[in-house]
Amino acid sequence: MKSIYCGTIGIEYMHINNVEQCDWLREKFETPGIKESTTEEKKLLLARLIRAEGLEEFFAKKWPSEKRFGLEGCEVLIPGLKTIIDVSSDLGVDTFIVGMPHRGRLNVLANVCRKPLAKIICQFHSNIKPAEEGSGDVKYHLGTFVERENRMTNKQVKIAVCANPSHLEAVGPVVQGKTRAEQYYRGDKQGKKVMSILMHGDAAFAGQGVVYETFHLSDLPAYTTHGTIHVVVNNQIGFTTDPRMSRSSPYSTDVARVVNAPIFHVNADYPEDVNYACKIAAEWRATFQKDVVIDLVGYRRYGHNEIDQPMFTQPLMYKKINQQTTVKVKYAQHLLNTGVVTEEELKAEEQKYQKILEEGNVLAKQETAMHNRDWLDSPWKNFFEHKDPMQRPETGINLKTLQHIAKVVNSPPPDKEFKVHPGILRILKSGRDMEKEKMADWALGEKLALGSLLMEGYHVRLSGQDSERGTFSHRHSVIHDQDRDKKFYVPLNHLNDSQAHFTVCNSSLSEYAVLGFEVGYAQTNPNSLVIWEAQFGDFANTAQCIIDQFISSGQDKWMRQLGIVLFLPHGMEGMGPEHSSARLERFLQMCNDDSDLFPKIDADFVMQQLHEINMIVVNCTTPANLFHVIRRQIYLPFRKPLIMMSPKSLLRHPMARSKFDEMIEGTKFRRLIPEEGGAQEDPTSVEKLLFCTGKVYYELVKERQANNLDEKVAIARIEQISPFPFDLVQEECNKYSSAKICWVQEEHKNQGAWSYIQPRLDTVLRKTTRRDKGAVRYIGRPSAASPACGNKRMHEDERNVFLRTAFELND
Repeated sequence: MKSIYCGTIGIEYMHINNVEQCDWLREKFETPGIKESTTEEKKLLLARLIRAEGLEEFFAKKWPSEKRFGLEGCEVLIPGLKTIIDVSSDLGVDTFIVGMPHRGRLNVLANVCRKPLAKIICQFHSNIKPAEEGSGDVKYHLGTFVERENRMTNKQVKIAVCANPSHLEAVGPVVQGKTRAEQYYRGDKQGKKVMSILMHGDAAFAGQGVVYETFHLSDLPAYTTHGTIHVVVNNQIGFTTDPRMSRSSPYSTDVARVVNAPIFHVNADYPEDVNYACKIAAEWRATFQKDVVIDLVGYRRYGHNEIDQPMFTQPLMYKKINQQTTVKVKYAQHLLNTGVVTEEELKAEEQKYQKILEEGNVLAKQETAMHNRDWLDSPWKNFFEHKDPMQRPETGINLKTLQHIAKVVNSPPPDKEFKVHPGILRILKSGRDMEKEKMADWALGEKLALGSLLMEGYHVRLSGQDSERGTFSHRHSVIHDQDRDKKFYVPLNHLNDSQAHFTVCNSSLSEYAVLGFEVGYAQTNPNSLVIWEAQFGDFANTAQCIIDQFISSGQDKWMRQLGIVLFLPHGMEGMGPEHSSARLERFLQMCNDDSDLFPKIDADFVMQQLHEINMIVVNCTTPANLFHVIRRQIYLPFRKPLIMMSPKSLLRHPMARSKFDEMIEGTKFRRLIPEEGGAQEDPTSVEKLLFCTGKVYYELVKERQANNLDEKVAIARIEQISPFPFDLVQEECNKYSSAKICWVQEEHKNQGAWSYIQPRLDTVLRKTTRRDKGAVRYIGRPSAASPACGNKRMHEDERNVFLRTAFELND
């Protein structure tokens, strides 16, 4: 018992409440002699250690002052990962999706993925310029994709290492989403072909809450990847923070206990034990389709990076580290002593790899440009071929298809024994009545868009908190039997026999991990529509890292186009500070268009804008525009994130309806909806032109009617805020050449779209034919720290003030 449990492997499994799994683990570790390695396995292990250590030594010698976040102190990670891949490949896995932090990344790319050394080494050369546009990223954040033969199994394997930011653990849920998508598209329902490997630092594994959130997705039906192998590179330190100050639990891996994952703590100076733990981890995952953790207890030979001085904060620890010989030296000496290898064999292996490194360096010096596309973690084969990036997509569909979808989604389940809630039956009847009138409310407009894409063969996935029913009880995409558990009906999966599959799922109560998951899912296949819906728009706050690091900047940093859609309920409706604003201003601030540059308006202008913007931000007011903008996501010849300020009260607003005629062939998304009432009949008599976006439009219309000012005040809705519709706004300003121009919003002045709109409207005004090119006037709530007030009366008073101001003609 002492030799088994008190040696160089600590096996943590007694928390698992499954007898079969515990017995399986006991057999794997308690059987006498079961961990013994063959002579060939020992030689292979040494060769892999030579490469792991040799690469770091080479970098340190050539570029001693360059940051690379080397693996020194835990080089055994490399043979460990290769063992996981070898064993898993033998068990049938052929695709590995990998996520990891910066430490050891270059070593993994070179010695696990076998990415050409010249491509890695040229990243150290400061004289090589990028070949493409974009900011690029530092070398230890970049991803890659390789397809190669596994020499141990003679099988082809694909390895994708996902690009990640410095925000530790952010890539974890992205990897899981990508893995799940790969499994879905391959029909791999048990994860036997595609698997994920996640590497972690000890401090981050214990400290970052997204780790816990991601673990809790592991067994959920719509999110499981059927087991992930987690490898913790345990340096026993976090930057400069001692473990005694960085966590309250005994081990950095304790978070994994919540999902009954076994944890193998292994001394990283004992390569054979590391190899065995990795072998058992791969077998565990294949047997039980559950997560497992390998805790490589090692150290960090240098500081946080190679030019950092760790003696400032950990003097005693680093005195001991400085006395340590490397794991390769220790293991080589062990094999020499036991006669497994000779001095000649050892030197030959070292010289062989040194030659490979030098040859790679020579080739790197021949590189003339650095291509970001070489670092794509999941290339979209053939997607961009034969596509004209300036080809404007057609998004309208024929009337019969609209009527068919509307009929199906508003019909009860065909099973006569299926008991539908009376309230749902009333909603379905209302939908059938709209179908007869050829009208759509918001919910039907969404279903028409999703249903048409499904019928055209595009997979659609919609996830979020309460997304099946919808936060505001408007969607009802899943109908539940009132008498039978687990009996439900998804109308959008019953459109026809050849349609694509519609996945709609309620997520765990997480934003960070779930949005990260959906980002990974969307990265995998551009010919699918992936939507994440926030319960309320401001809940996206806790997913801000994913928005900042992957969605808004991913293409600029990593050439990673992304077509994900975010539904963020937004609107000032007296619901208090936390259920009003989706923080529209933050998304607009992240958009990369130039507010002071009036663009060239030509036939390609609309597509050029979409092609150059980093993400699209819309605030639609009609179901027809919702329909078109969703369909446009798929039919664009490229991919951009779509941020949608989705409505709340408009879901049932009697004016927020669209005719089917606005969705048929020949119709399209309207970036700006101009005044369509009496004011547009005689523009010269209009005294005020109000620009706005979102549901405040309907409040302005109501107030205008109450004041009998239909002929005096024109209202234009900007539906696509970014990229800004310079051309259409210019048309409106020229049309109402005598009118004062105002921007009206319901948000506070320091929030909402105003800070984005103001400079762009000023730029437009300088390019109009108007005599008065003065600045646009703001009308709305005053600046405030909170997004909205909590007092209902105060909310009404604030709204009445700005609505009254909007229609004062003599101000």
